[in-house]
Amino acid sequence: MRIVIAGFALALSSCATVAAPEPAEGWQLIWSDEFDGDAIDTAKWGYDVDCWGGGNNERQCYTDRAKNARIEDGKLVIEAHEETMTGPAWPQGVPDAGKVGETDTKSFTSARLVTRGKAAWQYGRIAVRAKLPQGQGTWPAIWMLPEDWSRGPWPLSGEIDILEAVNLGTECKDCPDGKENTILGTLHYGKLPPENVYKGDETAYPPVLSGYHTYTLEWTADRMVWTVDDTVYAQRTSDEWFTDAEPGNPRAPFDAPFHLILNLAIGGGLAEGRGLGGVDESGFPKDMRVDWVRVFQCPSDPATAAACKR
Repeated sequence: MRIVIAGFALALSSCATVAAPEPAEGWQLIWSDEFDGDAIDTAKWGYDVDCWGGGNNERQCYTDRAKNARIEDGKLVIEAHEETMTGPAWPQGVPDAGKVGETDTKSFTSARLVTRGKAAWQYGRIAVRAKLPQGQGTWPAIWMLPEDWSRGPWPLSGEIDILEAVNLGTECKDCPDGKENTILGTLHYGKLPPENVYKGDETAYPPVLSGYHTYTLEWTADRMVWTVDDTVYAQRTSDEWFTDAEPGNPRAPFDAPFHLILNLAIGGGLAEGRGLGGVDESGFPKDMRVDWVRVFQCPSDPATAAACKR
């Protein structure tokens, strides 16, 4: 989920999926949410409440209302509604750019849940089983941001996108089966905008158009591997990433704690920048449903997690 590249769509390379082995032995479950209670566990999750638009001209205000985020039938439901709302124009937890106190008005509402201030991890296996919404303009994301921004503002401190998908199910003449069905895994790093860098892979995955699927990132000091339903679709190594804030550290900026984010955006640069038009306002509310979230770490090698890598 990009932070500040308003109006630009990602141009990511194509990467065919390949069969993946079972995860290496040694990963140990250290944090999870099975969403089996009556309400969202506020000891694990907080809410971002703002109408910022993600720096991508997204069209939603994020709220902490049950209308937009709740537990239903053992699932976390993040639901977007078409309705006008006014709220803070700058988000909590992102370095101030002089906009604190300003407000903005958007035409949709949704929710963005974060573990910021409650749980963050450096290296691990992060797995999320989720069902994604369809329709032009939908932009669900499972991603991570730095817990303390110690290396500076975005993207000097990094960003890890575990899963993004836009416009799923939308008719698309250039798509292999005539409908948008691609998923993305991406890293953001490097220099301050406009010289920021991103690198990721995008793959067509037709099953994403129905039911629940498991999206996983295996993150070690020198390598990241993205899988869907235990099939690898993206890989990055530490010789590909860097940060201007610490050029002498080959593992920076992804050698620090990051917290987890689950959200459903509506519109914005990526969702509206792929030649498919704006937001289709029919069919709302739209929802993203999450069955569970599980985080594993490597107790035999906490310094790098390399002992547990694929």
